Amino acid sequence: MKEAAFIKQNKARWQEFEKVVKHQTQVHPDRLAELFIQVTDDLAFARTQYPDSRTTEYLNSLASKVHLRIYKNKREETSRFVTFWKYELPQVMYETRKPLLYAFVIFMVASAIGVVSTIHDETFVRLILGDGYVNLTLENIRKGNPTDIYSSMDEISMFFRIAWNNIMVSFKVFVYGIFTSIFSGFVLFQNGVMVGTFVTFFYKEQQLAQAFPVIMLHGTIELTSIVIAAAAGFEMGNSLIFPKTYSRLVSFQKGALRGLKIVIGLVPFFILAAFIESFITRYAFMHWSLKTLVIGVSAILMIYYFVIYPLKLYSNGDSGGDHPATRA
Repeated sequence: MKEAAFIKQNKARWQEFEKVVKHQTQVHPDRLAELFIQVTDDLAFARTQYPDSRTTEYLNSLASKVHLRIYKNKREETSRFVTFWKYELPQVMYETRKPLLYAFVIFMVASAIGVVSTIHDETFVRLILGDGYVNLTLENIRKGNPTDIYSSMDEISMFFRIAWNNIMVSFKVFVYGIFTSIFSGFVLFQNGVMVGTFVTFFYKEQQLAQAFPVIMLHGTIELTSIVIAAAAGFEMGNSLIFPKTYSRLVSFQKGALRGLKIVIGLVPFFILAAFIESFITRYAFMHWSLKTLVIGVSAILMIYYFVIYPLKLYSNGDSGGDHPATRA
């Protein structure tokens, strides 16, 4: 078909389209969609038959404008917030399952080193925890409440201080991944040694049975979140070292985005841990059943959401991978 005949045949439809675009004419959505499909078909034909003509340029411009008109106010089927928590973050956690395993192993090995070192070296606990903390805790033990340090501040001030500190620790563990995974692993290792030392200190003072459940009231979520944050750092660091089929820059961008999603997703959990530490942990002598309930619910929450749920989504083929928000 000659270009002049093509223009004559479709001119009326294009003019209708122009009215919609230029003058913001109200039109039924179905009609707008129909016009859009017809114009894109015309554009495809023009690109094939008249690739360098002004007609092709005109149709391309028209189709782009209508596309914006259709989609500028389009609402997602589910809100962005729901999509992130239901599909996006679990999908990233599934993809990060190996770094998460490595992070867990490093943390446990570091904790074991802290335990062994504290048992065999009397000065190790002061080297890791500091003289001030050790002396204060020994004084609290003498008074009959080894974890009294958790009630040393008012609840509100303590909550904001701890929440901020925990969030900064998680970002630190993650951001160090930019210097390769080794740096994230080192920060995680430090935290693991500190935890092992901390627990063994109470064991040597014969206070572990009282102190450990109190510590784990908030520690279940807090420590698990630190391990997960390290996995996010590993994800970013590994993407830089092992780009696979991507360029190193593209691989790093993808890995950094996945890791950042994980760290952002951890923020509410750190806030929850800070709330427990500030408002609940201070009641060290509450009934053991209440401690068990808080620790159990916390453990189930973290393990289910960050491990089991992502695996279930993958096995059911319901990872939300077709949703635009889940594409890295």
